[in-house]
Amino acid sequence: MSWTRGVLAVLAVCVLLLTGSAGCGSGDVDEPAAGDSATPVGKLLEDTDEEGRRYREVDAERAPEVGVEVQPEADDSWDVRLTVRDFRFSPDGTEAKAVAGRGVAHLFLDGDLLTLLRGPRYRLPAGLVPRGTHQLTVRLYADDGTVWAVDGEPVESTADITASDAEPTGATQPETIEGRAVTEPAADR
Repeated sequence: MSWTRGVLAVLAVCVLLLTGSAGCGSGDVDEPAAGDSATPVGKLLEDTDEEGRRYREVDAERAPEVGVEVQPEADDSWDVRLTVRDFRFSPDGTEAKAVAGRGVAHLFLDGDLLTLLRGPRYRLPAGLVPRGTHQLTVRLYADDGTVWAVDGEPVESTADITASDAEPTGATQPETIEGRAVTEPAADR
């Protein structure tokens, strides 16, 4: 009869392990929160961005997407709006680990980092955009600082913006003769 007790004990342990009622270890391992990935997300590549942050490759069908739209404002600032798909912004203080479809966006102007975004809107001050045409790029990052990537390319979007001087140029300034503005066309003189 002692062999039946041994088999029953082994069966009981197996049931406990399979149902999760018992476990091994110190008990101080953090369980993933709802919506978190229990396994590492994607594959870390050797490729890095300009700041040396490694790319985290994910399948295209599960990858986050981002778009950027920029509109000039009356005060010469720029309204930057991001549209994201399969991505949610992490609040400040989020644990530094990669979770599928979660993280922050970095905003670059002509390749230089402007700011880190934790939401889809940003007001770009006019003073940061010198006269001329510039590229505004938004790139998505996981909370561990890695760059979300698909097919070896970062998940990002770029928009061109053109800033002009607030002062009138020679082409738009009224012509003057002896200190007085001339309002009639030059051909009529």
